[in-house]
Amino acid sequence: MQGKPVPDFSLPSTGGSTFHLSSFRGRKLALYFYPKDNTPGCSAEGADFGDQHRAFQRAGCEIFGVSRDPLKSHERFKEKMKFPFELLSDPDEAVCRQFGVMKQKMMYGKQVRGIERSTFVIDSNGVLVHEWRGVKVPGHAQEVLNFVKAL
Repeated sequence: MQGKPVPDFSLPSTGGSTFHLSSFRGRKLALYFYPKDNTPGCSAEGADFGDQHRAFQRAGCEIFGVSRDPLKSHERFKEKMKFPFELLSDPDEAVCRQFGVMKQKMMYGKQVRGIERSTFVIDSNGVLVHEWRGVKVPGHAQEVLNFVKAL
């Protein structure tokens, strides 16, 4: 998928709107897929992207978090964490499948199917220019920001 245009998609967004990929042409996007609202790793990752939000905007890039959680959960998570960006809800996993982030994982010794923590940068022409899979949270938001600044 890297180096190719990302097919348009729409998802419900916090803030009462609907996200349409096509409406962000002309802007860079960082989409980060995370497993679950209100979990330690996902809270830390969101906080890191939140801390860097202004720098991303100065670099002409919008940030969106994506998970399978319902919009109501996203609204509470966003408010609790004071995220300055919107969260997108993908309960039927259509966009998760489009980006290939659904994986079999081990959690507490059990096999579960869930989102592999991943981030994708889409350029202003709608082309996927970089992806990170199996992300480790510490330092990740800064790494994505450095990439976006270099675009």
